Amino acid sequence: MSLKHLTATAAAMGLLSIVSPALAQDASSGGNGATQTESAQTPAQDQTTRGRVFEPAYFDQFVPRNALDMVDRLPGFSISGGGGGGGRGLGQANQNVLVNGERLSSKSDSVRDQLERIPAGDVVRIEIVDGTSLDLPGLTGQVANVIVDLAGISGTFSWKARLRDTAVDPEWYGGEISVAGTTGDLTFTVALANENNRFGAEGPTLITDAAGALIQTEDTVFTGAFDNPTLSANLGYDFGNDITATLNLSYGRTYFDRRENESLSGPLIDPNLRVIRTAEDGIEYEISGDLTIPIGAGQLKLIGVETFEEEDFSQQVTATFDDPQISVDGSRFTQLDKSGERIGRAEYNFPLMGAEWQASGEAAFNRLDRVSGLFELGAGGAVNVIDFPEGTGGVREDRYETALSVSKQLTGRLSLQATGAYEFSTLKQTGSAANNRSFARPKGSVSLAWSNGAGFDIVLAAERRVGQLSFGDFLSRVFLDDENANAGNNELVPAQTWETSLEINKTLGPWGSTTLMLEQRWIEDVIDQIPLAGGGEGRGNIPNARRTEIEWTTTLLLGQIGIQGGQLDVRLEYEEGEIRDALTGDLRDFSGGVDREVEIDYRHDIPGSNFAYGASLEYERDRREFRLEEVSRGFAGPTFANLFIEHKDIAGLTVRGTVGNLLGARVRLDRTVFDGPRNTAPIVFIEDRNRRIGPIFRLDVSGNF
Repeated sequence: MSLKHLTATAAAMGLLSIVSPALAQDASSGGNGATQTESAQTPAQDQTTRGRVFEPAYFDQFVPRNALDMVDRLPGFSISGGGGGGGRGLGQANQNVLVNGERLSSKSDSVRDQLERIPAGDVVRIEIVDGTSLDLPGLTGQVANVIVDLAGISGTFSWKARLRDTAVDPEWYGGEISVAGTTGDLTFTVALANENNRFGAEGPTLITDAAGALIQTEDTVFTGAFDNPTLSANLGYDFGNDITATLNLSYGRTYFDRRENESLSGPLIDPNLRVIRTAEDGIEYEISGDLTIPIGAGQLKLIGVETFEEEDFSQQVTATFDDPQISVDGSRFTQLDKSGERIGRAEYNFPLMGAEWQASGEAAFNRLDRVSGLFELGAGGAVNVIDFPEGTGGVREDRYETALSVSKQLTGRLSLQATGAYEFSTLKQTGSAANNRSFARPKGSVSLAWSNGAGFDIVLAAERRVGQLSFGDFLSRVFLDDENANAGNNELVPAQTWETSLEINKTLGPWGSTTLMLEQRWIEDVIDQIPLAGGGEGRGNIPNARRTEIEWTTTLLLGQIGIQGGQLDVRLEYEEGEIRDALTGDLRDFSGGVDREVEIDYRHDIPGSNFAYGASLEYERDRREFRLEEVSRGFAGPTFANLFIEHKDIAGLTVRGTVGNLLGARVRLDRTVFDGPRNTAPIVFIEDRNRRIGPIFRLDVSGNF
């Protein structure tokens, strides 16, 4: 039986809004909790859903304010996928959280944002089920289905403040307020949020030659600010006779400003003060919705999405010298992007031959229009325009996809899900490097899930997928702060991947749960930095690559060793890849990204009180990045440690205080720059950046009304 049928009595509503990804350097301390009694700690095993069921009483000790607080407390479960844009159309589901058995039609909203707007009192239960057993193509592994009944009108709110002991400004204006409810056949959610971030670091950078002799010293103080006020609304209507509709609206603005003041000195340069100013303002909106209609033995779902984003970016570097006889030196780069996506999708779900089927078709139209400018700045405010036609142009992709999926329970313990799809796309580029190309590509997936009915599950999956291009890579781009540039590449094609995965889940009864995931990818036309035929370097395709990923997640409920209300969460991730360097021909790992991660969270909800405390530790190891004439590794960290204390009822509010970055994580950069191709040219200089972040003090307040 499909999960959609099991939750037919619940309203299939999406609770949406847009919040752009934060530019934060400090992750939230998070941490899960445990209940006081063994009966509350151990969820019910539901053979109907072939998973675990968590009733609201399981979460009582945590005093959750919203559905996100509850999902974050699920033992052995981590939210992934869903929203945030960047995906290829709507296509198959990729988020591991559903609301009332349905995935949501928005592209830019994150699952965490959706859950944060559902009051905890409206959550009926949370089911952890196997995605392969559902009739939602693309879902495998553990899936959390949040059953919600929005009765009456209620709301949630949060306020977040951050303080540093450096030159970084305080954060006062972060938070969100949302109202959700039902009136008659109308369900609604309205939210006003602001992602508020103040960031920065300060410290020295040393520039030396290959022999270690000092060339230049830079003493830097950099500060930045980001705000993303967003207003969103979701409307859902039940017309009766199993006909439902949703309409999702959101509008937001972004404000980003970063300033670096650098005092430069050294034996080989004239002392000067360099200022690097980076700014970006913009707007973004999304209009999306769906209509579900019963037709024949099945249901037809029509989905539409319209998104638009405008980004006005500028970067300026100026140098003022101590010697008044040396004129002001500087440069400026501007870039105005207007991008959007329009999607129409139809899905028909129907039962046939003891299985659940879905036939779907999708049309997606993506666009980018860019105008770039490059300028030289001189004394007295003189501005000279530098010809830069390669940075201006447009990119369009028209894509059509058709797919057929089947989900079937093969035996009482074994389920199958399979999808076959084909896509047709046309890429059109205008500007100085105009081009027009068309492609046809097959894709699809198959997964098998086995469960012993007692908390032991194995999921084996294989998938052929097509990646999403970044249209900005088709056009040239300048990076003034690093004195680098990427040439545009009008021959880019999306990467295609064969992927196999094995996921093993084991509940440990009153001890918790554990999950092991193994994943292997073989990638064709992988996108990396390459030398281009027309000269220079940019983003381009390398024929083949391989990537291996291992992830282990475990939750231990510590009541079994006498720490009632204690919980320890551990996540370890290992990645390693193999790609042939486009310049040298040698095999190396991928360029950029993280290849090692460790997350450890401890939380103790003190029995019989409203207090909780805990700690977290996060470690990441970043890969080296490769350009034609340099190799670098930049990161913030590598280890962040936090301590928090929380009171769950101060005048009806949950108040948490956190001290972050206890181990003194820093902003680091090691960069080696060559006088030409890095495989043959000598070293010009070596850059060693070491900037202090300092402790981070956080105050979080949340409540309901």
